[in-house]
Amino acid sequence: MDATTNNKTATLTVGNNSYELPILTGTVGPDVVDIGKLYAQTGMFTYDPGFTSTASCQSKITYIDGDAGVLEYRGYPIEQLAERGDFLETCYLLLYGELPTRAQKDDFDLRITRHTMVHEQMARFFQGFRRDAHPMAVMVGALAAFYHDSTDINDPKQRMIASMRMIAKIPTLAAMAYKYSIGQPFMYPKNSLSFAGNFLHMCFAVPCEEFKVNPVLSAALDKIFTLHADHEQNASTSTVRIAGSSGANPFACIAAGIACLWGPAHGGANEAALAMLKEIGSVDNIPEFITKVKDKNSSVRLMGFGHRVYKNYDPRAKIMQQVCHEVLAETGHHGDPLLKVAMELEKIALSDPYFIDRKLYPNVDFYSGITLKAMGFPTDMFTVLFAVARTVGWISQWSEMLEDPQQKIGRPRQLFTGHTRREYVGIDKRD
Repeated sequence: MDATTNNKTATLTVGNNSYELPILTGTVGPDVVDIGKLYAQTGMFTYDPGFTSTASCQSKITYIDGDAGVLEYRGYPIEQLAERGDFLETCYLLLYGELPTRAQKDDFDLRITRHTMVHEQMARFFQGFRRDAHPMAVMVGALAAFYHDSTDINDPKQRMIASMRMIAKIPTLAAMAYKYSIGQPFMYPKNSLSFAGNFLHMCFAVPCEEFKVNPVLSAALDKIFTLHADHEQNASTSTVRIAGSSGANPFACIAAGIACLWGPAHGGANEAALAMLKEIGSVDNIPEFITKVKDKNSSVRLMGFGHRVYKNYDPRAKIMQQVCHEVLAETGHHGDPLLKVAMELEKIALSDPYFIDRKLYPNVDFYSGITLKAMGFPTDMFTVLFAVARTVGWISQWSEMLEDPQQKIGRPRQLFTGHTRREYVGIDKRD
Protein backbone atom coordinates (compact mmCIF):
# COMPACT_ATOMS: atom_id res chain seq x y z
CA MET A 1 0.00 0.00 0.00
CA ASP A 2 1.34 3.41 -0.97
CA ALA A 3 0.87 6.54 1.12
CA THR A 4 -2.50 8.26 0.68
CA THR A 5 -3.51 11.91 0.92
CA ASN A 6 -7.00 11.41 2.39
CA ASN A 7 -7.69 15.01 1.30
CA LYS A 8 -5.86 16.34 4.36
CA THR A 9 -3.67 19.41 3.95
CA ALA A 10 -1.39 21.63 5.99
CA THR A 11 -1.36 25.40 5.56
CA LEU A 12 1.95 27.24 5.41
CA THR A 13 1.69 30.99 5.86
CA VAL A 14 4.57 33.17 4.66
CA GLY A 15 3.88 36.85 5.10
CA ASN A 16 0.57 37.56 3.40
CA ASN A 17 0.61 34.36 1.36
CA SER A 18 -0.71 30.95 2.33
CA TYR A 19 0.10 27.62 0.69
CA GLU A 20 -1.77 24.33 0.95
CA LEU A 21 0.54 21.32 1.32
CA PRO A 22 -0.75 17.73 1.02
CA ILE A 23 -0.58 15.50 4.09
CA LEU A 24 0.31 11.87 3.35
CA THR A 25 -0.75 8.99 5.56
CA GLY A 26 1.03 5.65 5.78
CA THR A 27 -0.25 2.39 7.23
CA VAL A 28 1.16 3.22 10.68
CA GLY A 29 3.26 5.98 12.19
CA PRO A 30 3.18 9.79 11.87
CA ASP A 31 1.62 11.54 8.89
CA VAL A 32 4.00 13.55 6.72
CA VAL A 33 3.63 16.95 5.06
CA ASP A 34 4.50 16.66 1.37
CA ILE A 35 6.88 19.54 0.60
CA GLY A 36 7.97 18.21 -2.78
CA LYS A 37 6.67 21.33 -4.55
CA LEU A 38 7.52 23.81 -1.78
CA TYR A 39 10.41 25.46 -3.62
CA ALA A 40 8.42 25.82 -6.83
CA GLN A 41 5.56 27.44 -4.93
CA THR A 42 7.44 29.61 -2.44
CA GLY A 43 11.07 29.85 -3.57
CA MET A 44 12.08 28.51 -0.14
CA PHE A 45 13.64 25.32 1.24
CA THR A 46 13.04 23.67 4.58
CA TYR A 47 15.88 23.57 7.10
CA ASP A 48 16.33 20.26 8.93
CA PRO A 49 19.92 19.50 10.05
CA GLY A 50 20.49 15.76 10.20
CA PHE A 51 17.10 15.17 8.53
CA THR A 52 15.56 14.52 11.96
CA SER A 53 12.08 15.54 10.80
CA THR A 54 12.32 14.54 7.14
CA ALA A 55 10.93 11.44 5.44
CA SER A 56 13.13 10.93 2.39
CA CYS A 57 11.20 8.00 0.92
CA GLN A 58 8.25 5.66 1.19
CA SER A 59 9.19 2.22 2.49
CA LYS A 60 7.44 -1.04 3.34
CA ILE A 61 10.43 -2.72 4.99
CA THR A 62 11.04 -1.61 8.59
CA TYR A 63 8.89 0.30 11.07
CA ILE A 64 10.19 1.92 14.24
CA ASP A 65 8.16 3.61 16.99
CA GLY A 66 10.87 5.18 19.09
CA ASP A 67 8.51 6.38 21.82
CA ALA A 68 6.99 2.93 22.34
CA GLY A 69 10.22 0.98 21.77
CA VAL A 70 8.89 -0.92 18.74
CA LEU A 71 10.92 -2.43 15.89
CA GLU A 72 9.19 -4.46 13.17
CA TYR A 73 10.45 -6.03 9.94
CA ARG A 74 7.62 -6.18 7.38
CA GLY A 75 5.16 -5.98 10.28
CA TYR A 76 6.73 -8.72 12.42
CA PRO A 77 8.07 -7.71 15.89
CA ILE A 78 11.82 -8.11 16.23
CA GLU A 79 11.29 -10.09 19.44
CA GLN A 80 9.36 -12.82 17.59
CA LEU A 81 11.78 -13.00 14.68
CA ALA A 82 14.84 -13.24 16.95
CA GLU A 83 13.36 -15.81 19.31
CA ARG A 84 11.38 -18.01 16.90
CA GLY A 85 13.07 -17.67 13.52
CA ASP A 86 16.61 -17.49 12.19
CA PHE A 87 18.67 -14.97 10.28
CA LEU A 88 18.18 -16.43 6.80
CA GLU A 89 14.42 -16.49 7.35
CA THR A 90 14.69 -12.79 8.22
CA CYS A 91 16.74 -12.24 5.06
CA TYR A 92 13.99 -13.83 2.98
CA LEU A 93 11.38 -11.68 4.72
CA LEU A 94 13.28 -8.45 4.07
CA LEU A 95 13.96 -9.31 0.43
CA TYR A 96 10.58 -10.74 -0.57
CA GLY A 97 8.17 -9.13 1.88
CA GLU A 98 6.72 -12.34 3.36
CA LEU A 99 7.91 -15.16 5.59
CA PRO A 100 8.84 -18.21 3.51
CA THR A 101 7.07 -21.53 3.40
CA ARG A 102 9.16 -24.56 4.35
CA ALA A 103 9.93 -25.27 0.69
CA GLN A 104 10.84 -21.63 0.03
CA LYS A 105 13.04 -21.52 3.13
CA ASP A 106 14.90 -24.69 2.16
CA ASP A 107 15.45 -23.38 -1.38
CA PHE A 108 16.61 -19.98 -0.13
CA ASP A 109 19.02 -21.49 2.42
CA LEU A 110 20.45 -23.72 -0.30
CA ARG A 111 20.96 -20.84 -2.71
CA ILE A 112 22.75 -18.75 -0.07
CA THR A 113 24.88 -21.70 1.03
CA ARG A 114 25.94 -22.49 -2.54
CA HIS A 115 27.08 -18.90 -3.10
CA THR A 116 29.41 -18.58 -0.08
CA MET A 117 32.58 -19.42 -2.02
CA VAL A 118 34.53 -16.52 -3.50
CA HIS A 119 36.83 -16.53 -6.51
CA GLU A 120 40.30 -17.90 -5.77
CA GLN A 121 41.80 -14.71 -7.17
CA MET A 122 40.34 -12.94 -4.13
CA ALA A 123 43.12 -14.43 -2.01
CA ARG A 124 45.70 -12.59 -4.12
CA PHE A 125 43.59 -9.44 -3.90
CA PHE A 126 43.97 -9.49 -0.11
CA GLN A 127 47.74 -9.63 -0.43
CA GLY A 128 47.68 -6.11 -1.80
CA PHE A 129 46.67 -4.76 1.61
CA ARG A 130 48.92 -4.10 4.57
CA ARG A 131 48.64 -6.92 7.05
CA ASP A 132 47.40 -4.45 9.67
CA ALA A 133 44.71 -2.96 7.40
CA HIS A 134 41.34 -2.64 9.11
CA PRO A 135 38.97 -5.46 8.08
CA MET A 136 36.33 -2.88 7.13
CA ALA A 137 38.69 -1.47 4.54
CA VAL A 138 39.16 -4.70 2.61
CA MET A 139 35.76 -6.40 2.65
CA VAL A 140 33.96 -5.35 -0.48
CA GLY A 141 36.48 -3.65 -2.79
CA ALA A 142 36.81 -6.20 -5.59
CA LEU A 143 33.30 -7.72 -5.67
CA ALA A 144 32.09 -5.66 -8.62
CA ALA A 145 35.17 -6.60 -10.64
CA PHE A 146 34.65 -10.31 -10.05
CA TYR A 147 30.86 -10.35 -10.48
CA HIS A 148 30.24 -7.83 -13.23
CA ASP A 149 27.39 -9.91 -14.73
CA SER A 150 24.97 -9.00 -11.95
CA THR A 151 25.25 -5.24 -11.89
CA ASP A 152 22.57 -4.19 -14.41
CA ILE A 153 20.30 -2.38 -11.99
CA ASN A 154 17.43 -2.30 -14.51
CA ASP A 155 17.24 -6.10 -14.63
CA PRO A 156 15.27 -7.51 -11.63
CA LYS A 157 16.88 -10.92 -12.11
CA GLN A 158 20.39 -9.47 -11.91
CA ARG A 159 19.40 -7.40 -8.88
CA MET A 160 18.33 -10.56 -7.07
CA ILE A 161 21.50 -12.39 -8.12
CA ALA A 162 23.55 -9.51 -6.73
CA SER A 163 21.51 -9.60 -3.52
CA MET A 164 22.09 -13.33 -3.06
CA ARG A 165 25.79 -13.02 -3.77
CA MET A 166 26.34 -10.26 -1.26
CA ILE A 167 24.37 -11.93 1.54
CA ALA A 168 26.35 -15.13 0.91
CA LYS A 169 29.81 -13.77 0.15
CA ILE A 170 30.26 -10.80 2.47
CA PRO A 171 30.55 -13.13 5.51
CA THR A 172 33.26 -15.06 3.63
CA LEU A 173 35.10 -11.84 2.81
CA ALA A 174 34.71 -10.63 6.40
CA ALA A 175 36.20 -13.87 7.73
CA MET A 176 39.02 -13.64 5.18
CA ALA A 177 39.75 -10.07 6.30
CA TYR A 178 39.95 -11.27 9.89
CA LYS A 179 42.20 -14.22 9.06
CA TYR A 180 44.46 -11.98 6.98
CA SER A 181 44.79 -9.50 9.84
CA ILE A 182 46.01 -12.20 12.25
CA GLY A 183 48.22 -13.99 9.73
CA GLN A 184 46.25 -17.24 9.56
CA PRO A 185 45.27 -19.13 6.40
CA PHE A 186 41.82 -18.61 4.95
CA MET A 187 39.21 -21.27 5.73
CA TYR A 188 36.81 -22.36 3.01
CA PRO A 189 33.05 -22.25 3.76
CA LYS A 190 31.38 -25.49 4.84
CA ASN A 191 27.98 -26.09 3.26
CA SER A 192 26.96 -28.44 6.07
CA LEU A 193 26.94 -25.62 8.63
CA SER A 194 24.35 -22.97 9.38
CA PHE A 195 24.90 -19.38 8.26
CA ALA A 196 26.19 -18.26 11.68
CA GLY A 197 27.99 -21.55 12.32
CA ASN A 198 29.80 -21.31 9.01
CA PHE A 199 30.93 -17.78 9.84
CA LEU A 200 32.34 -18.92 13.20
CA HIS A 201 34.10 -21.78 11.41
CA MET A 202 35.68 -19.48 8.82
CA CYS A 203 36.85 -17.10 11.56
CA PHE A 204 38.16 -19.48 14.20
CA ALA A 205 38.99 -22.82 12.57
CA VAL A 206 42.57 -23.65 11.55
CA PRO A 207 43.68 -26.36 9.10
CA CYS A 208 45.71 -28.30 11.65
CA GLU A 209 42.89 -28.88 14.14
CA GLU A 210 39.30 -30.05 14.10
CA PHE A 211 36.88 -27.23 14.87
CA LYS A 212 33.44 -27.88 16.31
CA VAL A 213 30.95 -25.05 16.19
CA ASN A 214 29.52 -24.31 19.63
CA PRO A 215 25.72 -24.39 19.18
CA VAL A 216 25.16 -21.80 21.92
CA LEU A 217 27.53 -19.33 20.27
CA SER A 218 26.13 -20.08 16.82
CA ALA A 219 22.57 -19.43 18.03
CA ALA A 220 23.70 -16.24 19.76
CA LEU A 221 25.43 -14.93 16.64
CA ASP A 222 22.36 -15.76 14.55
CA LYS A 223 20.25 -13.61 16.89
CA ILE A 224 22.79 -10.81 16.74
CA PHE A 225 22.61 -10.87 12.94
CA THR A 226 18.79 -10.78 13.08
CA LEU A 227 18.79 -7.82 15.47
CA HIS A 228 21.04 -5.84 13.14
CA ALA A 229 19.51 -6.85 9.79
CA ASP A 230 17.78 -3.52 9.18
CA HIS A 231 16.89 -0.34 11.03
CA GLU A 232 14.87 1.91 8.78
CA GLN A 233 16.51 5.04 7.27
CA ASN A 234 19.63 5.24 9.45
CA ALA A 235 22.86 6.91 8.30
CA SER A 236 24.33 3.95 6.39
CA THR A 237 21.01 2.92 4.83
CA SER A 238 20.39 6.49 3.70
CA THR A 239 23.91 6.48 2.26
CA VAL A 240 23.14 3.30 0.30
CA ARG A 241 19.94 4.85 -1.03
CA ILE A 242 21.69 8.11 -1.98
CA ALA A 243 24.44 6.18 -3.79
CA GLY A 244 21.86 3.99 -5.50
CA SER A 245 19.83 6.99 -6.64
CA SER A 246 22.75 7.96 -8.87
CA GLY A 247 22.53 4.62 -10.71
CA ALA A 248 25.63 3.14 -9.05
CA ASN A 249 25.85 -0.66 -9.11
CA PRO A 250 24.81 -2.53 -5.93
CA PHE A 251 28.34 -3.46 -4.92
CA ALA A 252 29.39 0.21 -4.96
CA CYS A 253 26.26 1.14 -3.00
CA ILE A 254 26.97 -1.43 -0.28
CA ALA A 255 30.59 -0.26 -0.14
CA ALA A 256 29.25 3.25 0.52
CA GLY A 257 27.09 1.88 3.32
CA ILE A 258 30.06 0.10 4.88
CA ALA A 259 32.11 3.31 4.77
CA CYS A 260 29.33 5.17 6.61
CA LEU A 261 28.81 2.33 9.08
CA TRP A 262 32.48 2.54 10.05
CA GLY A 263 31.87 5.76 11.97
CA PRO A 264 32.00 5.52 15.79
CA ALA A 265 28.60 7.22 16.12
CA HIS A 266 27.01 4.48 14.00
CA GLY A 267 28.41 0.97 13.63
CA GLY A 268 31.35 1.63 15.93
CA ALA A 269 29.15 2.47 18.90
CA ASN A 270 29.47 -0.99 20.50
CA GLU A 271 33.25 -0.69 20.41
CA ALA A 272 32.95 2.71 22.10
CA ALA A 273 30.65 1.26 24.77
CA LEU A 274 33.14 -1.54 25.50
CA ALA A 275 35.97 1.00 25.75
CA MET A 276 33.89 2.99 28.25
CA LEU A 277 33.33 -0.07 30.45
CA LYS A 278 37.04 -0.83 30.36
CA GLU A 279 37.82 2.75 31.32
CA ILE A 280 35.47 2.52 34.32
CA GLY A 281 37.15 -0.73 35.25
CA SER A 282 35.31 -1.50 38.48
CA VAL A 283 31.87 -1.10 40.02
CA ASP A 284 33.51 1.06 42.69
CA ASN A 285 34.44 3.63 40.05
CA ILE A 286 30.91 4.08 38.69
CA PRO A 287 29.80 6.93 41.03
CA GLU A 288 32.78 9.05 40.00
CA PHE A 289 32.12 8.25 36.34
CA ILE A 290 28.42 9.20 36.65
CA THR A 291 29.42 12.51 38.24
CA LYS A 292 31.65 13.28 35.26
CA VAL A 293 28.88 12.35 32.81
CA LYS A 294 26.55 14.86 34.49
CA ASP A 295 29.18 17.60 34.48
CA LYS A 296 28.51 19.92 31.53
CA ASN A 297 32.16 20.94 31.49
CA SER A 298 33.34 17.32 31.24
CA SER A 299 33.98 15.52 27.95
CA VAL A 300 32.95 12.16 29.44
CA ARG A 301 29.95 10.59 27.68
CA LEU A 302 27.71 7.67 28.57
CA MET A 303 28.18 5.30 25.63
CA GLY A 304 25.64 2.62 24.79
CA PHE A 305 22.74 4.63 26.19
CA GLY A 306 20.23 6.71 24.31
CA HIS A 307 19.34 6.55 20.65
CA ARG A 308 18.55 8.96 17.85
CA VAL A 309 15.12 7.33 17.36
CA TYR A 310 14.30 5.32 20.50
CA LYS A 311 13.02 7.38 23.43
CA ASN A 312 12.23 4.21 25.29
CA TYR A 313 14.09 0.95 25.94
CA ASP A 314 15.60 -0.28 22.66
CA PRO A 315 13.74 -3.57 22.02
CA ARG A 316 16.94 -5.08 20.63
CA ALA A 317 18.76 -4.32 23.90
CA LYS A 318 16.44 -6.58 25.90
CA ILE A 319 17.20 -9.51 23.59
CA MET A 320 20.89 -8.63 23.50
CA GLN A 321 21.08 -8.65 27.28
CA GLN A 322 19.77 -12.23 27.35
CA VAL A 323 22.16 -13.27 24.58
CA CYS A 324 25.02 -11.67 26.50
CA HIS A 325 24.32 -13.73 29.62
CA GLU A 326 24.03 -16.95 27.59
CA VAL A 327 27.36 -16.36 25.85
CA LEU A 328 29.19 -15.37 29.02
CA ALA A 329 27.87 -18.43 30.85
CA GLU A 330 28.86 -20.72 27.96
CA THR A 331 32.35 -19.28 27.62
CA GLY A 332 33.05 -19.14 31.33
CA HIS A 333 33.08 -15.35 31.45
CA HIS A 334 29.98 -14.85 33.59
CA GLY A 335 32.15 -13.31 36.27
CA ASP A 336 33.53 -10.85 33.76
CA PRO A 337 34.15 -7.57 35.60
CA LEU A 338 32.97 -5.67 32.54
CA LEU A 339 29.57 -7.34 32.79
CA LYS A 340 29.36 -6.41 36.48
CA VAL A 341 30.15 -2.82 35.58
CA ALA A 342 27.58 -2.93 32.79
CA MET A 343 24.83 -4.32 35.03
CA GLU A 344 25.45 -1.78 37.78
CA LEU A 345 25.73 1.07 35.30
CA GLU A 346 22.44 0.05 33.73
CA LYS A 347 20.76 -0.16 37.15
CA ILE A 348 21.94 3.32 38.13
CA ALA A 349 21.08 4.88 34.78
CA LEU A 350 17.55 3.43 34.84
CA SER A 351 16.87 4.77 38.36
CA ASP A 352 18.64 8.13 38.24
CA PRO A 353 16.28 11.04 37.39
CA TYR A 354 19.05 12.69 35.38
CA PHE A 355 19.07 9.85 32.84
CA ILE A 356 15.35 9.12 33.06
CA ASP A 357 14.45 12.72 32.23
CA ARG A 358 16.77 12.58 29.22
CA LYS A 359 15.43 9.16 28.18
CA LEU A 360 18.90 7.64 28.11
CA TYR A 361 17.93 3.98 28.04
CA PRO A 362 20.41 1.20 27.15
CA ASN A 363 20.61 0.51 23.42
CA VAL A 364 21.73 -2.61 21.56
CA ASP A 365 25.37 -1.52 21.55
CA PHE A 366 25.57 -1.56 25.34
CA TYR A 367 25.74 -5.35 25.57
CA SER A 368 26.86 -6.39 22.10
CA GLY A 369 30.50 -5.38 22.60
CA ILE A 370 30.84 -7.56 25.72
CA THR A 371 29.12 -10.44 23.94
CA LEU A 372 31.30 -10.33 20.84
CA LYS A 373 34.44 -10.02 22.97
CA ALA A 374 33.45 -13.15 24.91
CA MET A 375 32.92 -14.99 21.62
CA GLY A 376 36.54 -14.27 20.69
CA PHE A 377 36.17 -11.38 18.24
CA PRO A 378 38.62 -8.48 18.52
CA THR A 379 37.19 -4.99 18.67
CA ASP A 380 38.09 -4.13 15.08
CA MET A 381 35.74 -6.92 13.95
CA PHE A 382 32.68 -5.55 15.77
CA THR A 383 31.68 -3.19 12.97
CA VAL A 384 32.47 -5.87 10.39
CA LEU A 385 29.93 -8.17 12.03
CA PHE A 386 27.44 -5.32 11.94
CA ALA A 387 28.04 -5.01 8.19
CA VAL A 388 27.59 -8.75 7.64
CA ALA A 389 24.16 -8.52 9.26
CA ARG A 390 23.09 -5.20 7.73
CA THR A 391 23.93 -6.22 4.15
CA VAL A 392 20.47 -7.73 3.67
CA GLY A 393 18.80 -4.55 4.94
CA TRP A 394 20.91 -2.37 2.68
CA ILE A 395 20.24 -4.47 -0.39
CA SER A 396 16.49 -4.66 0.39
CA GLN A 397 16.29 -0.90 0.78
CA TRP A 398 18.34 -0.38 -2.40
CA SER A 399 16.06 -2.67 -4.40
CA GLU A 400 12.93 -1.00 -3.03
CA MET A 401 14.31 2.40 -4.00
CA LEU A 402 14.86 1.29 -7.60
CA GLU A 403 11.27 0.06 -7.82
CA ASP A 404 9.86 3.36 -6.55
CA PRO A 405 8.75 5.52 -9.53
CA GLN A 406 8.81 8.65 -7.33
CA GLN A 407 12.44 8.22 -6.30
CA LYS A 408 14.83 10.83 -7.71
CA ILE A 409 18.56 11.27 -7.40
CA GLY A 410 19.33 12.46 -3.89
CA ARG A 411 20.05 16.19 -3.91
CA PRO A 412 19.62 17.98 -0.55
CA ARG A 413 19.76 21.78 -0.60
CA GLN A 414 21.29 24.16 1.92
CA LEU A 415 20.95 27.35 3.92
CA PHE A 416 23.91 29.32 2.60
CA THR A 417 25.73 31.40 5.24
CA GLY A 418 28.94 32.29 3.37
CA HIS A 419 30.08 35.47 1.65
CA THR A 420 27.87 37.29 -0.79
CA ARG A 421 29.33 38.04 -4.21
CA ARG A 422 32.88 39.44 -4.16
CA GLU A 423 35.13 40.64 -6.97
CA TYR A 424 38.46 38.98 -7.61
CA VAL A 425 41.50 41.07 -6.57
CA GLY A 426 44.92 40.38 -8.07
CA ILE A 427 47.49 38.93 -5.69
CA ASP A 428 49.69 42.04 -5.93
CA LYS A 429 46.87 44.22 -4.66
CA ARG A 430 45.87 42.10 -1.66
CA ASP A 431 46.89 43.29 1.80
